[in-house]
Amino acid sequence: MRFFQKSCVLALGLAVAAVSAQAAPLGQGKKLLFVLQQKSKPDNIATDTKVRQHLEALGFSVQVVDQTAPASAADGADLVVISSTVSAQVVEGKFKSTTVPIITWESYILPHMGLTGRKLDSDFGTQKEKVRYLDLVNAPHPLAAGLPAGMLNVFKEGGVVNWGKPGLGATIISTVAGDPSRVTEFAYEKGATMQSGLNAPARRVSLFLENTSFTELNDAGLKLFDAALQWGLGGS
Repeated sequence: MRFFQKSCVLALGLAVAAVSAQAAPLGQGKKLLFVLQQKSKPDNIATDTKVRQHLEALGFSVQVVDQTAPASAADGADLVVISSTVSAQVVEGKFKSTTVPIITWESYILPHMGLTGRKLDSDFGTQKEKVRYLDLVNAPHPLAAGLPAGMLNVFKEGGVVNWGKPGLGATIISTVAGDPSRVTEFAYEKGATMQSGLNAPARRVSLFLENTSFTELNDAGLKLFDAALQWGLGGS
């Protein structure tokens, strides 16, 4: 009888621990460096604020730094997130060799980071016409957040998207609907050969957002955003 009781208590304890682990916030105990332009346009600042609030709601300890911060600002961080409000002329490739996972949605720093080639509107750019749909081409990958393959509505009413054309070492997740040459989300695993020939020092993710389009994301779009954070942290 005592053995049975102990077994029940142990099983209950394991079940509670499993539920607690599942309920733990994505960023619990994780330090995140959020790089942005602090003297940007009001709409950009407002959007970056909403991004920061979302990251904090996920449990991250968020340190916000201006685009002028040195690469050493990433020391001790678990994840670096670079907003598209930064100026590529300021940030350039300062985080290229950082051994911390990086997520960005600034297409103009992609060539500086070694993630794409250098030709504007051929290797990277911005799809200036607002869209609602992306073409999800790699649904089995964790970055696809379990969403179905094919045309995926990611915005409530439409948003501007950034894109790039990564190297062969990249994993492609989604593209501009109707134009597979414009990749809206891609990633490099640690050690993968990037477009520049450099092996990725840590995981790298390029997202489809632009300066203010985070505020337009619907539930599916937010799932892709959060999946990028989870994968960047080492999730699979």
